[in-house]
Amino acid sequence: MNGLTEQLLIFISTPIYIIIIGAEILLTHLHNKKSYTVKNVFTNVYLMLLNGGIDLAFRIVSVAVLQFFYIHSFITLQQGFLYWFILVISEDFLYYWLHRFDHEVRFFWATHITHHSSQVMNFTVGFRSSVFQPVYRFIYFIPLALMGFSPINIALVYSATQIWGIFVHTELINKMGWFEYVFVTPSHHRVHHGSNVRYLDKNMGMFLIIWDKMFGTFQKELSKEEYEPISYGLTKNIENPNAATVVFHEWIEIKKDVTKRELSFKERWMYLFGPPGYSHDGSRKTSKEMLKEEEQHNKLHKNNVYA
Repeated sequence: MNGLTEQLLIFISTPIYIIIIGAEILLTHLHNKKSYTVKNVFTNVYLMLLNGGIDLAFRIVSVAVLQFFYIHSFITLQQGFLYWFILVISEDFLYYWLHRFDHEVRFFWATHITHHSSQVMNFTVGFRSSVFQPVYRFIYFIPLALMGFSPINIALVYSATQIWGIFVHTELINKMGWFEYVFVTPSHHRVHHGSNVRYLDKNMGMFLIIWDKMFGTFQKELSKEEYEPISYGLTKNIENPNAATVVFHEWIEIKKDVTKRELSFKERWMYLFGPPGYSHDGSRKTSKEMLKEEEQHNKLHKNNVYA
């Protein structure tokens, strides 16, 4: 039954996607905003299809693993309001950590980086998927199966919250009042896609923003008077993006780093599982190192102004 519900979600959401994307293209064109390019849209669709194919091919494995833990769950739950409420909250919490590790561990960032490689922001960027994430994503949801939530219901809630996650990829919607305090909004997610130093690795939530506020990864969108305009994309964008490099360029860079001569085991390990931007010789900076440098620079500038 819930498998049919998941299909119904796709059936209902698809025409909505078409309508809002069409409306966004029209509105951005009327306002002379360069939010869409043909190449960007085709890349987004290409990555979505790759991700969808891997997700479908790996579905048997992921469901089988979750089903094993569900059979051995230590709680028997009856479906009702409380069941679904706890499932939504718990799954969003676990997704937050999945997303956070995708940003903070280079091995996983090499997969997730595709989603952040777009230098424009529009609804189709929501489809710019982390191609290989389905291979490991289900591991984060094993605790839900152990808690007595069925794999089908886990997949259903993930699909539902992912629909919301797609709708927040836009520049057309400004801040949303009280909604900003609880839920992920377009304003929050614009920050997440910013390559500006202060915006790096912020606002990891899919549906709820409360996890970012609880665990120190929240950053509100600042006005032009407070900070520089958002710059989308990567701190170092792909020089020659094509069908292969957009997916594999970070893996290629990892290989170059790990195979450097005269590195210790720890240094090789850090190039693979350390934070993105790690370097053994200081030639690159992590997001935390860049933020610290920016804060020191701003503090020094402020002191000079008032000196």
